[in-house]
Amino acid sequence: MTVRPIRLFGDPVLRIATEPVTVFDAALRELVQDLEDSVREPDRAGVAAPQIGVSVRAFSYNVDGVVGHLVNPVLSGFEGEQDDEEGCLSLPEMGFATPRAMSVTATGVDVNGEPLTISGTGLLARALQHETDHLDGRLYIDTLTGDTRRQALRELRRLPRPTA
Repeated sequence: MTVRPIRLFGDPVLRIATEPVTVFDAALRELVQDLEDSVREPDRAGVAAPQIGVSVRAFSYNVDGVVGHLVNPVLSGFEGEQDDEEGCLSLPEMGFATPRAMSVTATGVDVNGEPLTISGTGLLARALQHETDHLDGRLYIDTLTGDTRRQALRELRRLPRPTA
């Protein structure tokens, strides 16, 4: 079992859009296992590969005790709205009401390249959207607007920055 350290805001890997996975080999299986091990830590709903320093289009999720992964996700079927508080392991001790779709469908493949579809509502929908954003080099704070965005930016200035 390998729980990998989470990269923090300011680490360039968090802002790079990942390329689709084309090779399904032992290295990918090891990465996905590390993602799933890492997401099993308490209070984690998802971990994207860039958050553990790997610019690969894959993430894991852990919602209501169900742990899984998705490689090369594409989101569709956005329905409804939710505006609950959202946080991010890469932005510790921060959380803001963040608008997301209430339900969404994610299609992609599993670690072996087999087609996989995950449909979710509520927290699972939020996790699927949040983790897919990470794969596109986006953080949840990028979606904030108005006073909420200003407050988030003030709090960001207080976060420790990663050192080289």
